[in-house]
Order: sequence, then structure tokens, then C-alpha cells
Amino acid sequence: MPLEIPNLDDRRYPELLEEALARIPVHNPEWTNLTPSDPGVTLVQLFAFMTENLLYRANQIPERNRKKFLSLLGIGLKPAASARGLLAFANEHGPLETQTLDEGLEVRAGQVPFRLERGLDVLPIEAQVYYKRWVKNPDPDLLAASKQLYKSFLEGEAADLKLYQTTPLDPKAGTPVDLKADTVDGYLWIALLARKGDSLEPARQAVAGRTLNLGLAPVLDVPQRDLLPGEAARPSADLLRLEQPLGQPGAYRRMEILPLGDVLREPGVIEVSLGGPESLMVWEDLDPLEAGVGELPPDLEDTNQAARVITWLRLAAPVRLAWAGVNAAMVRQEDWVLGEPLPDGSGEPDQEAVLSRRPVLPGTVRLRVSVGNSPEEWSEIPDLYQAGPEVPAPDLRDPPSFPPHTPRPSRVFVLDPESGRIRFGDGARGARPPKGAKLRADYRYGLGQKGNVAAGTLKSSPDLPAGFSVSNPVRTWGGADAQSLAEAEKGIPAYLRHRDRLVSATDFAQITRETPGVSVGRVEVLPAYHPALVPNVPGGAPGAVTLMLIPRSDPLHPEAPEPDAPFLDAVCHYLEPRRLITTELYLRPPQYQDLYLSLGIQVLSGYSPATVRQAVKAALRRFLSPLPDPARDDPFEPTTLSLDPTSPRWAWPLNKSVQGLELLSVASRVEGVQFIDPGKLLLGTASQTGDVPLEGLQLPRIAALSVSLGDPVPLADLRGQGSAQPGTPSLPVPVIPQECK
Repeated sequence: MPLEIPNLDDRRYPELLEEALARIPVHNPEWTNLTPSDPGVTLVQLFAFMTENLLYRANQIPERNRKKFLSLLGIGLKPAASARGLLAFANEHGPLETQTLDEGLEVRAGQVPFRLERGLDVLPIEAQVYYKRWVKNPDPDLLAASKQLYKSFLEGEAADLKLYQTTPLDPKAGTPVDLKADTVDGYLWIALLARKGDSLEPARQAVAGRTLNLGLAPVLDVPQRDLLPGEAARPSADLLRLEQPLGQPGAYRRMEILPLGDVLREPGVIEVSLGGPESLMVWEDLDPLEAGVGELPPDLEDTNQAARVITWLRLAAPVRLAWAGVNAAMVRQEDWVLGEPLPDGSGEPDQEAVLSRRPVLPGTVRLRVSVGNSPEEWSEIPDLYQAGPEVPAPDLRDPPSFPPHTPRPSRVFVLDPESGRIRFGDGARGARPPKGAKLRADYRYGLGQKGNVAAGTLKSSPDLPAGFSVSNPVRTWGGADAQSLAEAEKGIPAYLRHRDRLVSATDFAQITRETPGVSVGRVEVLPAYHPALVPNVPGGAPGAVTLMLIPRSDPLHPEAPEPDAPFLDAVCHYLEPRRLITTELYLRPPQYQDLYLSLGIQVLSGYSPATVRQAVKAALRRFLSPLPDPARDDPFEPTTLSLDPTSPRWAWPLNKSVQGLELLSVASRVEGVQFIDPGKLLLGTASQTGDVPLEGLQLPRIAALSVSLGDPVPLADLRGQGSAQPGTPSLPVPVIPQECK
């Protein structure tokens, strides 16, 4: 039987007042005026109020004991995590010169402050990003005319063309570009433009030799992370290739880039040094028909914009991109406190001080202890048991060594980021601040989940030069509030079992769900399973552990949530220091298998057919859902599937086939359904009809669902007609415009 922490008394002011007034006729029957205007009743109200306060304080005694218990176990509350974001600056109306913004510049989203993680050069230019969008099914007449027009560029009569349209990359449209599948050449084209009103040559001189900060916001539909034995997940930014024009038309040279983070897995910035004015070039004196053909930059219909092009850059990356731009920088949601005075040193052991702003970001506290006019910086340490004594003395239990051992540092402190509490040593383990010493602290603090703001909200700064503007093209991410006391208490039994180490399958599941900054909806642990080995079943790959992860919500895919890159990065970074060094850990999203389901039903008299049809659809979607039902008391505790559409249940399990008879049973249990003929349920995938087997990390996802009265809709109508993939032509050419420029 679990031990429950009771309230010593749960009565409140109304109950105390009512009980006191009810006792008056028993103890003092002569007192008959019990209205609020009576002075005696006023005294009773006062004592009821004071008693309620005493009971509240008495009920806090168990809470103090619980906090002390957590402290003795060494289980601290997880601190809040600060959000990160991507900014794009623009020098729209400032002077024609490159200006440098320093690290720590403040940018705000309302009252939420952010700071630059790294300084950058803001170039006085504009940029437009284009790609050559592949016209995959061109009009036959247009294709024939293009072949005739560009016949001189073809290598032979059998050669073909790739028609494209010059398309800007617009994040507001919400359509990312896949550089491999959506373009004719696999490149993103970045035009560096002189500002309107600026001359081309002075603009080229202003940016020559400076550092260009190129921001990228990737979109990963199927991200994954691997943690191999003894190493962390390595970035893959070396797959990026940035090139600029060189010499003869169609020739390019590869530029040296410096990725600031893994820009293929989350929004980030790459730095690239621009060469001298002679390297910032465009090919001139081209034949009008030659513009945009083959390896040349895309043809721009706006001649005024084409005249402002300083140079072109082209980027190749194995990723889908939602946004790209220049003058970009990374920011972190944080604010700074400099020189905060703390209580003077007392010379007593175990002295404590509390910072005024919290939660404090770990590793940002700089503490100075001044005795007289000689300040000394003390350093943060994880545990005071690692500190040396205040007065260095050899440990006589150790054998003598030559040279002597370096003493452990003693001028240290321990920080609790969640509460902002600083604790010093007792003299034997860590030094004590001398009596009368002046203590000053510099630190950074964040606002947790408040830092997750929408795109376009970071647009003000008190420190920007005149003529500058700033905005965030994508939302910020990673902000999380500090762990509550109740959450920490729930984790005590698990912590005592796993000691924050990933050993058993239960440890993997519990610790993964505790990842700060993300909301894990489902985690499946497959021990001794390697996702790249085929065929493979759990138990066939010793030393490998695969985690299938699903977020609790996904605005883009609400019915079949998919983890994005920041989600997997947060889990990856949290699990890395907790896994055994010999464990291969693979983080994978589910492999959704699209289902096409068509059903014909009969509705009972008196029921609305539209309502029953929607109820059947909801029951089937719920039955096939990859996430657990929120109504469950413990959604992570697995249970058997229930065919009752009204009962809470566990999500669809792995390695369970989708069978038509089960779906028929679920639909028939919906209120209002009279009868379903088994022959009127059609189930299948994009390529086959019948029961759908699932294996490995596969889960069902409803691609199309139809519930009709009488006969079902044929699956061929639900699947649609797919077009054949065209062959790969050899020469990209722009689409012939409908009218002259």
C-alpha cells in the first residue's frame, strides 16, 4: 500500500467560520445576534482567518520534508531550458557600408528578450533566393517549341530538355523545396543584389572581402539520429556545397564555408568569406537565348532586378529547405544580470545566497569574492565533495608522490539553476567566503517556454543602428519550463531503479520521456535491434538499441505525428551522457504505412446518416491511432487493443497487421450503425488490396478514408491516378514566356 502525504487539516475559512458560529448556541445561548454587523461575529471572523493561516503553514511541513528528501537523494529539479532562434537582419536605409553587430545584442519579441550568440557583419545588400522548379508534365506544344528554339544547345537529335520556371523560395507560401526532387539541377540560387537606389559598383566594393552569414531553415520529413559506441552524433554539414561564378560562363568554384552548428538538422547559419571585387562577378555579354540555360543562373523576368545583381551563389544540399537568406544570426532567449550584489561573506560553513532572477542558465554564473581591493573569481563545481580543503594539506592516506599531487580547487560553489541558490563549502570541502567579503555575481537567466515565439515576432531591438530592421523567419524552439516538485516526486522510484543510466528497456523508456524541452507522446524500445539490418527482429543485433519516437502533437501531421529535427536533437543530447559507452543507440521516427479504407454502412432509423458516418470515421481513426488515448490514467502503460470505440486504449502496437475484420468490428459497434456487409469493407495500400502486414517500425496511417451509405467507394478512386515519372532530360532551359519582356 503506497504511503500518502495527508493534509493535517483541510478546512478553509468558510468551514471554520460556519463551525464557530454553530457552536455559539451551545456554549452561549444568550448570544442571539449572529449577523455580520455584530462585533462578536467580527471577532469570530478574525480568528477564523488567523486559524486558516495557521493550518496552511502546518500543511507546508510535509512539503518541506519532501523537498528535503529530494535534496538528500541528490535529485534536483530540472532547470528551465532557453529557446533558440534564427534571425535575419537587413540594412535597408542605413549607410552603404558593412556594419558589425556584436555578440549579445538584444532583440525582443514583445517583452521576451533574446541575445545574439555570435557577432556578425551586416552587409548593405539585398538577397533573393530562387530555384529552377522542374516542369514535370509540360504542354506538348510548349515542349516542341522549346526543342526547336534551343536546338543549337542540344548535343544530338535524341537529347531532351528539362523545362523549368524561375521560382522564388517564399516561406509565407509554406511550400519547402526539395533540391533533389523539385529542381532541374539540384541547386538553390542566391542573388546578391544592390539596394534600390545604390550603384552597382559601390555596393560591390562595400561587401568585397567581408563575411557573409547565410541562414538556412531545413525541413526534415524523416529525421533520424545515431549514437555509436564511444561517440556522439556527428554533424553532416560537410554535405553542403556553396559555389560562385568563375571565369568562363557556366564555371564555378567551391567556396570555403564554416557551418555554425548542424544546419542540415535544424535552422542555422554558415559563414562564408567573400573574395575581392573581381571575384564578385556576373557573366556578361551573353546571347539573349543563352540566359538561364544549362549551368547558368536562372533567368530573371524583372530586368530592373537583374540589373542590380552583384553576383550569384548556388547551394547544393541533400535536404528540403523552407527558408534561406543572408545577414542571418542565431539567438538565444536569455537576459543578463551584471554585478548583482549578494550578502557579504560570513565566514561560516555552508553559507548560501540566492540570485534574484531565475531560472539561471547553467554555466553562466561568474562569482567574484572581494577582500579589500583584491577581487577573486570563484568557479562553479557540480558537487562540493569534489572540492579541496580550504587550507591545502596532503592526504596522509595516499602514498607519497613526486612531484606532489595538484590540490583540488577550493574556491568553488555549487549552483541550483532552478532556484538560483548558491552554496559554498564548509572549509573541509570547499572554502568559506571570508567574513566581510563582498560578493558580486554576473549570470544569465531565461524564461523557459515563453521563449517559444512564432515567426515574425522578433522585430524590435533597442541597440540596432538607424535604418536596420530584423525579423525571425521561422519560429523559435527548445524553450521549456523548469520541472515541478510533483514531477520530480513521480520520478523518484524510477531514479532509484536506473540511477539516471540507460541499462534496461524500462530505463530507456522512462528517461526518454523525461527529456526537457520536448513532449514525448510515445516511445518504443526495441532492444538488440538495428534498423538498417534486413531482415531483423528484436534480439538479433546485440549491443544495439532502437528507440521509435513520436511527439505528443504535430501541427503539420495531427493524426500521424512525426518528430522533427529539433525534437530528435533534444532527445539525442539528453540520452548521450546517460547511455553505456558500448551501446549503439538509434533514434528513429515511425515508418508510416499509408492505408486506403472504404466502407459501406446501413444506418438505423431515427439516426442522422451524416452524424453516424462521422462517428464511424472517428472510431476508425482512433482505433488506428499511433498515439495513446489521452483519457488513459497512464498512457505509457501498455494494454490490449479494445474494439469498443468508447473505451480508453493503448496506441496501435508494433508488428501487428491491420485486418479488415477488426476494422469491421470497430465500425459496427458505433451507435447508429445497423449493419455492415463484410464485402463492403475495402482495405489496402497504394499497391495492394486486403489485410496490411506491418513489421519493424511500421505503423498504420490513414491516407484516405471513405464511409458511405450502401456501396463503398472503389479504392482506385481513393488512390487517384499517379503519373509516370519522366525521364531525366539533359539540358535545363527556362519556360518560354507568353509575352515579350
